[in-house]
Amino acid sequence: MLPNARIIDARRHPLACGFSCFKQHFARGQSFTYDLEDLGRYYRDYVELMAHFDRVLPGRIHRIHYETVVADTESEVRRLPRLLQAALRGGVPQVLRQPARVRTASSEQVRQPIFDEGLEHWRNYEPWLGPLKEALGSRSMSTWQWLQGFEILCAWRRLAASGGY
Repeated sequence: MLPNARIIDARRHPLACGFSCFKQHFARGQSFTYDLEDLGRYYRDYVELMAHFDRVLPGRIHRIHYETVVADTESEVRRLPRLLQAALRGGVPQVLRQPARVRTASSEQVRQPIFDEGLEHWRNYEPWLGPLKEALGSRSMSTWQWLQGFEILCAWRRLAASGGY
């Protein structure tokens, strides 16, 4: 269909992503988001599908992690394929000034600056996310081992921003 397309695989921590969907009341069409097991299977299937694309389309998938975009937006945008960089020459904040209607679950956030307050919100509910964890399986969760390094990076950035280092 799009033989020269570049694919951006944008991921978020599986528990953060699942919890975010689970707590959202969607208008229609996303009934799987109301069941933690279903959410875990959907996410796991997505990870497996992207692994397939990595194998059959080497070099065509650009993977970004939501958490690193929040932590260092400028560096992550610079890593995007040149095609996207050309589209963003006016700067990412231009999105904040667009008058178009937004009809997504994040419609209130899309015009706000990037913030990190919600990144770890899922941890408050972790004791109740067992069905999601089980459905995700160890392979999906193991892709997030880098998160420990991310948490250290975020802590360092918060310390630096407060002038405490």
